[in-house]
Amino acid sequence: MELNSIKPAEGSKHAARRVGRGIGSGLGKTAGRGHKGQKSRSGGYHKVGFEGGQMPLQRRLPKRGFKSHLLKYNAEITLTTLSLLDLAEVDVLTLKQAGLVSQMAKVVKVIKSGELAKAVKLTGIGATAGAKAAIEAAGGSVA
Repeated sequence: MELNSIKPAEGSKHAARRVGRGIGSGLGKTAGRGHKGQKSRSGGYHKVGFEGGQMPLQRRLPKRGFKSHLLKYNAEITLTTLSLLDLAEVDVLTLKQAGLVSQMAKVVKVIKSGELAKAVKLTGIGATAGAKAAIEAAGGSVA
């Protein structure tokens, strides 16, 4: 194969439609735009979502919800993943090194999901009320 012999696949290319080139072409005179009106004029068309002056759909629907831009700095970890970690002392840095929370996380919180059998000491990590009770029941502490 040579660079000068490469051709596109059969049927993948076709000639562009040539409009406004006389009656015989089938697309002469109005060039497929019909008669009169905004869509027939050059440069005349509406913006996306415009409904002819009627209140557009995106403005008729109620505004709802909010997403905090600070969420990317928060992370959560379950009791199950804590028990799988197999460490006596856990802090944010060890969780980042283990790949359990993102590198951008600043605030980490333990949630009560699963079981914890052995004692774990948490430093610089928050915990929900249920998770704190489970950690202390297993002999650990939350600082």
